Amino acid sequence: MGLLTNKHTHTHTKGVINRLARVEGHVRSIKEMVISGRDCSEILIQLAAVESALRRTGKLILEDHLEHCITDAINDGDQKEALANFKDALTKFIR
Repeated sequence: MGLLTNKHTHTHTKGVINRLARVEGHVRSIKEMVISGRDCSEILIQLAAVESALRRTGKLILEDHLEHCITDAINDGDQKEALANFKDALTKFIR
């Protein structure tokens, strides 16, 4: 996966960062649940909650990408590469 060298304005950056911080804390809590021998069904429920939180975060990033990155690429005349990269990312995100 390549790193983007250009910066874009994203509407949801702060929200994405906050969501990821919560997910990070949640994953640490799940790890502690495993270490302490908590019930498997409780752990699975928490894993499902993390997966859902990551999906919602991904949707915010997708919204920003469509509103800003793709728009910027079209305005800069780079739409072909931007759309190809978007299709690849979308395929991996949706699975």
